Amino acid sequence: MSLKLVTFSHAKNFFIRGTIGGKRILESTGTTNRRLAEEYRTKREAEFWQEKLYGTRAVITFADAATAYMKDAPRSAATGRYVDRLVEYFGDTKLSSINNASLRGAYAKILKDAEKAAPSTKKRAVRTPLQAILEFGAIQGWCDRPAFAPISVPTTIKRFLLPEQATALVQHAAPHLQPLFVFLLGTGCRLSEALDLQWKDINLHGARAVVWQKQGRQRHVDLCPAVIRWLSSIELRDGYVFRPEKKTAHGIITGERYHDSGRQYGGQIKNGWAGACHRAGLPGRIREWVPKGQKKAKQAFVPEFTPHDLRHTWASWHYCVHKDLLLLKSDGDWSGINTVTVYAKLMPPVYREDIIKWWSSGPRIVPKT
Repeated sequence: MSLKLVTFSHAKNFFIRGTIGGKRILESTGTTNRRLAEEYRTKREAEFWQEKLYGTRAVITFADAATAYMKDAPRSAATGRYVDRLVEYFGDTKLSSINNASLRGAYAKILKDAEKAAPSTKKRAVRTPLQAILEFGAIQGWCDRPAFAPISVPTTIKRFLLPEQATALVQHAAPHLQPLFVFLLGTGCRLSEALDLQWKDINLHGARAVVWQKQGRQRHVDLCPAVIRWLSSIELRDGYVFRPEKKTAHGIITGERYHDSGRQYGGQIKNGWAGACHRAGLPGRIREWVPKGQKKAKQAFVPEFTPHDLRHTWASWHYCVHKDLLLLKSDGDWSGINTVTVYAKLMPPVYREDIIKWWSSGPRIVPKT
């Protein structure tokens, strides 16, 4: 039996209805245009017959699999963006036909620098989400498990600050960023955890905070005296702890919270971070470019350090003080001991007393109250 176009009084769009191979079908064409609806009916009828004769593998497209993957479990906003780009490229490509050559084609079309993109960029923006969707499809029986050529990502240098550099960074930061930087240096929290932190999860008297992971898991963080001192300097004690500030003609406006980017943090404090690093004399480079539609070049300081390097700093300080990798793994919430071994030889032992003093008293500046 073939499929037919039908309409219903409660809906504007055309529907297709019928039975193919004993399977009853009723679905919307998504259009009120009869010609487009007829094209949809013809296409879907062919797909249903192909599925009947050759199995589901023959008809499941990448777009179908990607949609099912996103609906299967909560995904981050960043994952959604990566998947959208893949769907735009692969679209109605049969899921079972995607191979290593398809992956290289995706690099060429999706990434700005194509095959010349950094291995970490290829892995993060294309390979990892593509492989996840194919793995999901394989579990459903829609395709074979993916077999891609290995991609080697060079180990990045773990950058860390010396105590005097950390002090200079805080000294030259905007006032609303100073408590945030001290918090990161004193707890080792990820920036995402810090920007999501709320006052209801802080116990200043008990020197403890509760931060939340993107998986919905909580962990308890001890607060050193320096962190408690700087948190106590924050006037607003409701809602989010760390908030953005914007200068206007009418004065400084404090925002409700930093933009929620799905746990992909760093960009929210990009300008403030770069400015603090530059004024503190930390290493970096000057980027120069000509904005589109303009003739005059602009310049911006690009620091070598990133906000995440404050976590590396805390970890290197932690081992310098305690000489205990298991304690570092636990306090820093790392999944394996191998991850933290790199911090064992970063900070020279001569800085141990300086670190203890920093965590006790904080940078040698007075927080504004």
